[in-house]
Amino acid sequence: MARIFSSTLFASLSAGALLMGGARLTASSESAQPGLPTGHPSVSLPSKPAAAPALPDDVATIDGIVDAYYAAVSGPKGQPRDWGRFLSLFMPEARFIVSRTVDGEVVPLALTPDEFVKSNNTYFERGGYFESDIHRQTTAFGHIAQVFSTYESKRSLAQADAYARGINSFQLMNTGDRWWITTVMWDSENIDTNPIPQEFLPNIEADDS
Repeated sequence: MARIFSSTLFASLSAGALLMGGARLTASSESAQPGLPTGHPSVSLPSKPAAAPALPDDVATIDGIVDAYYAAVSGPKGQPRDWGRFLSLFMPEARFIVSRTVDGEVVPLALTPDEFVKSNNTYFERGGYFESDIHRQTTAFGHIAQVFSTYESKRSLAQADAYARGINSFQLMNTGDRWWITTVMWDSENIDTNPIPQEFLPNIEADDS
């Protein structure tokens, strides 16, 4: 699978140093540092991401940050979204990545959180948009986690059936004081060519299929 990197994500790459988010990681042959595997070259550790004004409950747990994501994008027609809350969930170098099929070829599209807001603000507010998950599968190890969240989209809460469904794949990191979203990848369901597997559907729906 091809990897996509923006010009701002890696400002510089060389054999001796890597610049990430303005912090330099310099390899050396000095003694190992705490937290690094035995034999790993020591590095100058970057500072933590700049603290965003996040609500404590939004970023205290994995479920909390995923719930906050859905709450921030959802709302009725004409209601401004709380994009400040939305952006506070993401690391500065976070990315949204979605696949689009062009002339039969799958093409990945990568957006920053700011670009995502600019691309979707009018769409969400003008027509009304509610996105929620109907199934969630979480795996975690150490300071990292991944959430496969099956979502459905509606124009209003009164709408009986969703007009779209798919799976959001959230990649998360805990920096000791909070959780951050580092990447959101998603793909939409096509009932004929790309149906959601039963393992990612609610038990009742899977049992009825």
